[in-house]
Amino acid sequence: MATKQDTVTHNAITLKGSAQMVAEFFYYGINSILYQRGVYPSDSFKRIQKYGTSMLVANDKSVNDFLKPCISQLEIWLSTRVARTVVVVIMEADTKEVLERWQFDVCNEEGDAAGSNGTATSSKPEKKIRQEIADVIRQITASVSFLPLLENKCTFDVLMYVDDKVSQPEGWGESPSFAIENAREVHLRQVSTGLHTVETKVAYKGDDE
Repeated sequence: MATKQDTVTHNAITLKGSAQMVAEFFYYGINSILYQRGVYPSDSFKRIQKYGTSMLVANDKSVNDFLKPCISQLEIWLSTRVARTVVVVIMEADTKEVLERWQFDVCNEEGDAAGSNGTATSSKPEKKIRQEIADVIRQITASVSFLPLLENKCTFDVLMYVDDKVSQPEGWGESPSFAIENAREVHLRQVSTGLHTVETKVAYKGDDE
């Protein structure tokens, strides 16, 4: 496990530290989506305290066995600056009709200083970053106020987009984009570490007019 010195140098966030924080944001963000949208029963989640707020994470082995390798690989791609977009797709279990598409676009930032080894660092306070993460998690929680009720049993998938030059990990495969035709779209707040910025939005299938 990384030590504090690995992620922060003289109160500056390193690229490795930024990748860890952003990957962690994705882990909790995806868990929040799965809970709030009822993809799994509420009793398959446990409540924890994180970022100064209460949130729920999956206590289901199959969910964690799927998510944790994804997040670990994503952290590597973030630290090498090749991650571009993460998409969480929610679809009906039987028909595979896509109902929601949560998209997280990653942009690399230059930082504002260089560490002892010449690599970019950020002086943005870690407390501020965690507040931004908490704000987005709260927006995900509040999304139930405008997203249509998911009446049928649903499942999910996670898509990751990286630079073309990146080799595909063993066991991973190509996937369709799962776009929603004539979707409605809502943008959430952004999270920025000074080295990575994540823009979040959700597209969803609106009620037929």
